Amino acid sequence: MTTKSGSFELPKLLSNIKGPEDVKALPDDQLEDLCEEIRHTLIHSLARTGGHLGPNLGVVELTVALHRVFDSPEDKFLFDVSHQGYVHKMLTGRADTIDTIRTPGGLNGFLLRTESKHDCYGAGHAGTALSAALGMASARDLKGDDNNVVAVAGDAAFTCGPTLEALNNIEHTTKRFIVVLNDNEWSIDRNVGALAKYFNALQTHPMFSSVRHKAAEFVGKIGGDTVRKFAHKVERNTKNLLLPSVLFEKFGLHYYGPIDGHDLPLLIRTFEHLKTQDQPVILHIITEKGRGYQPALDNPGKFHGLGTYKIEDGSTDSTATPTCSDLFGRAVTDFAKKDPKIVAITAAMPGGTGVDKFSAAHPERSFDVGIAEQHAVTFAAGMACEGLKPVVAIYSTFLQRAYDQLIHDVALQNLPVVFALDRAGLVGADGATHAGMFDISFSRCIPNMAVACPADENECRQLLSTAYAQNHPVTVRYPRGSGIGAVVEPTLDTLPYGKASLVRQGEGLALLAFGPLLHEALKIADGLNATVVNMRWAKPLDLDMIKRIAASHDRLVTIEDGTRLGGAGAAVLEALQDMGFNNPVQVIGFDDAFTEHGDPAKLMAQYGLNAAGIQKTITERWPDQTVSPILRRVV
Repeated sequence: MTTKSGSFELPKLLSNIKGPEDVKALPDDQLEDLCEEIRHTLIHSLARTGGHLGPNLGVVELTVALHRVFDSPEDKFLFDVSHQGYVHKMLTGRADTIDTIRTPGGLNGFLLRTESKHDCYGAGHAGTALSAALGMASARDLKGDDNNVVAVAGDAAFTCGPTLEALNNIEHTTKRFIVVLNDNEWSIDRNVGALAKYFNALQTHPMFSSVRHKAAEFVGKIGGDTVRKFAHKVERNTKNLLLPSVLFEKFGLHYYGPIDGHDLPLLIRTFEHLKTQDQPVILHIITEKGRGYQPALDNPGKFHGLGTYKIEDGSTDSTATPTCSDLFGRAVTDFAKKDPKIVAITAAMPGGTGVDKFSAAHPERSFDVGIAEQHAVTFAAGMACEGLKPVVAIYSTFLQRAYDQLIHDVALQNLPVVFALDRAGLVGADGATHAGMFDISFSRCIPNMAVACPADENECRQLLSTAYAQNHPVTVRYPRGSGIGAVVEPTLDTLPYGKASLVRQGEGLALLAFGPLLHEALKIADGLNATVVNMRWAKPLDLDMIKRIAASHDRLVTIEDGTRLGGAGAAVLEALQDMGFNNPVQVIGFDDAFTEHGDPAKLMAQYGLNAAGIQKTITERWPDQTVSPILRRVV
C-alpha cells in the first residue's frame, strides 16, 4: 500500500512516518525496510525535481539511527552544508512533500529554521556544523539543560578552516558533545589534501584491516563477552600502534571507529553508548556516496547535485548550448597555451567551475585546495608575488568566505589575480545560500579591484582575456548554466578596459545594462525607443559614456542581476552626482532581501528582472509615453 504525495506515491512504511516518534515506534525488523523505502523514494522523487541525490543516499542509515536513539527537536542535529538533510526532512513530517523539494513554494534543498522545528540550524556552506553545534552545546551547559548535540560533517568539511577552528575549541568549551565524521572520500569532487589521505589511511591500512578481520573471526568462533572485549581491545590497541597520533584525540575528542556507516544495528548501539559519555566524542563512519543506486555509485561527482534524470540509467538531458562554466574552462585552457605563467586554482570544485578542463590539459598548473576558500585566495596571492598569473575559479557565494583575504592579501598588494566568479546572480533551485547577489557590491568598494560584467558567452571570454592583461586584481562574473547561445570566437581578443558599448540609439530614455540582463533590455528597447548601453564594467565605470548619456537623455535606468544596495546602479548614481547631473534614475536589481529557491526563469519574472518586469517597473515610474526634452544638467 502506498500514500500519494501530490502525484507521488510514498511506500507503506514511510507513509506512516509523521515524525521521529514513529521511527522510534517501528519494530527493529522493519528498520532496514524503512531504509530501502527511503532510498526508493529519493531516487524516484529527485528524478523529477533534481537535487543532492548522492549525499542523501549515503546517510540513510545514519539519519534513521539518529532519530531512533535521540529525541528531536530537544536533541539537536546539525548537518554540515545540510544538503544531505533530505532524509532528516522525510523522518520529521515532510515525507509527503519531498517531491516538492527545490521547487517554488516547496521544501528547501537545505535545512531551514523557518521550515521545521526539527531544523535547528540552517546552512548551505561547508564548515558551519561544528562551530554552531559547539555554540548550542555551550548554551545548553550555561542554561543547565541536558539535551544532546550532534554535529554531522563529511570528511571534506574537515579540510575547511572553520571546522578546524571549532575542533581546537571543543575541549575547553563543553564536556558533552558528539561529532559524526561521515567519511565517503567525496565533497562535490574527490577530496584532496593531507586530511583526506589521513582518513583514507584509517580505513584502508592493511594491517589494521587484517587484525580487525581476524578478531571478528575469533569472536565468531569462541563467543562470549570476555572474548569480545578482548578482541575490541586488540583492535583498538593495534589501531593506536599503527596510528599513534590519532588526530582527534589530540583535539580532546575520544575517537570511535571507523565503523560501517550502513550497519544500522551497529550505528544504533554505538549512539546509545555515545549519548551516555561525559566527554566530547567523535564517531568515524565509512559510507558510500550514492549507495543503492548504481549510476550514483559510478559517478559520485555528477550525482552530488543535479537536475532531473532518467531513473533507468541516471542520464540527463544535454543542453543545447554549453554552460558558462564549460566556456570558462575552455577559455582559461586556451589562454594557458599561450602563456605559461597562467595557473588555475579551485576550492574543491574542479568540475563545477570548469577547472577540470584546464587540469586535463595543464595538470602541473592546476591546484585544487579543497574546501578552503580563504587559503585559495592567499595561495593565489603568493603565486602572483612570484610572477605567476593565477585565476581563482570560485562560486560568487563562496568568495564571500574569503573577503578578508580578497582585501588584505590581494587588493592591498595590488596583485594581478583574476577571480572567475561562477554562479553570479540568481542560481535558482539552491536558493539563498548559493545566490551570487552581492559580489558587485562587495568587490567594487575595494581599492585596486576591477569588476567585469560580461553580457554573453563570447564577451565572457573576451573580458577574461582583458582581465589577464591587467596588472591588478579583476573579478569577472557570469551566471549559472547556459548563456544565450552567442557564438564564441576562438581568438584571444580583448575588449577595451573600463569601456562600455552603445548597442542601440534611442531618445529620451537610456537603459544601462550590466551583464546578461542586457538581452532583456534589448527586448523592450524598440517599444520604448530607448537607448541601450552595454556597460560591461561595474568598476571602473565608463564615465565618458555616462556623461554622454546623461547629457542627451532625460531618464536613465540601470539594470543588473545583483543587489541594488551598493551595486552597479548605485555606482552610476554616485558618478552622476560627482559630475553634477540630477537626471532621474531608476535602479533595477534585487531588493534588500534574500531570494527564494525555484526555477530561475520564473524567479527572474517574480523579481521583475525579465523583459516584462523591467518594462513594468519603467512604465510604473514614468507612465507617460513621451519623453520630456528637458535635460537636468546642473553644471
